[in-house]
Amino acid sequence: MMMMKSAYAANIAAARHFLFVPGNRPERFDKAAASGADVVVIDLEDAVPAPAKAQARDDVRRWLEAGGSAMVRINAIDAPWFAEDLALAHIATLQGLMVPKAEAGDAIIDVARLSPVVALVETARGVTGIDALAAVPGIVRLAFGTIDFTLDCDLTASDRQLDPVRLAMTIASTAAGIAAPIDGVTVRFDDPLPVEMAARAARSMGFRAKLCIHPAQLSPVAAAMTASEEELERASRIVAADRAASGSAVSLDGEMIDRPIVARAYRLLAEGADGRP
Repeated sequence: MMMMKSAYAANIAAARHFLFVPGNRPERFDKAAASGADVVVIDLEDAVPAPAKAQARDDVRRWLEAGGSAMVRINAIDAPWFAEDLALAHIATLQGLMVPKAEAGDAIIDVARLSPVVALVETARGVTGIDALAAVPGIVRLAFGTIDFTLDCDLTASDRQLDPVRLAMTIASTAAGIAAPIDGVTVRFDDPLPVEMAARAARSMGFRAKLCIHPAQLSPVAAAMTASEEELERASRIVAADRAASGSAVSLDGEMIDRPIVARAYRLLAEGADGRP
């Protein structure tokens, strides 16, 4: 089971899109699994009303035990359904747990011992403790719960005014040596442009994935989160120049190329090999 968890964690770290499916709609689980999403997230939290929580959890358990495989967003650590949700971690086909309203502390440490974790940053305390949160062993990535965060902080700000939080998440993830963070949902799914623009803006802040609420969002998110042909072509030229320099200073088109830029070029080419970071 440890080998499976390692494989699941690697897939979570490389994923560009995470597709939510309501936990109380079991007829959609197989469709979501066949959607092409890098990771499917069955949602037991926001998507499921309180009276339906127990039945939804049972439906998820049966689907996983029958061979289905997905991540599950469980209820928050302080919610009355948390302990029973956490028991799903013992099912071999569970890919990981998405923990809402995650904050640094012993509770999240205990959860991350059981399963690969995506920690949803959705509160002011989650942000102020973000460095410690990102450093918890077993947390694979941070994700930004933009809607709940604005509610927690009583904000009416535009999405771009949340960029300082995004930058803090990128810095914390980099410092902790974990995969780049995941951006929050874009609620409009009938037009590919808004979600693609949001994903491109997030990528410019160091994010490499996005939470999705509809299969129609997967393609534009993948396009936004994947290096463009122009980026890959320049990265290829930088790498070629570096190899030709044989350890000396690297220059290209009359400009000196600093080592961090060279390292980034190698990373971009590695990402471009399969379209995922």
